[in-house]
Amino acid sequence: MSTTEEKRTGQQRTGPARTRLISGPGILLVWLYGVMVVGAVSRSAYQIATDFGRAPLAYSLSAVAGLVYGFITYSLVRGGEKARTAALACCAAELVGVLTVGTWTLAEPSAFPDATVWSDYGAGYLFIPVLLPLSALYWLRKARRQERAAAA
Repeated sequence: MSTTEEKRTGQQRTGPARTRLISGPGILLVWLYGVMVVGAVSRSAYQIATDFGRAPLAYSLSAVAGLVYGFITYSLVRGGEKARTAALACCAAELVGVLTVGTWTLAEPSAFPDATVWSDYGAGYLFIPVLLPLSALYWLRKARRQERAAAA
């Protein structure tokens, strides 16, 4: 028994240890995604509960954004290669969503009587919704390359 967890539980791990994803810049990513979870979920929950009929598409998209942010946050905290792969896939999907909704809100503003988290590429959130997945994709891929180089 060599790790703290093994000493605490009295059990040895049977598989390879999970790779930590929240070291260095990963800590900042988890913090930012956590803030975005709170912002998107609280905003959409309030809007859906009080005035859903006004802009159902916009409010539903904000709720979806909150769920995506939550899953990415969970994946980063969980760690491991499967979590990294899931986070990469979700960040790519998030980026596609931000670019699609951002372009849609600029091309046809009448489709969105109220803003979403991803409207105008996240302008209401200081463009964090478009910058965050780009940063996360870059960091997750760079960290994977560094780990593979260190293991070789």
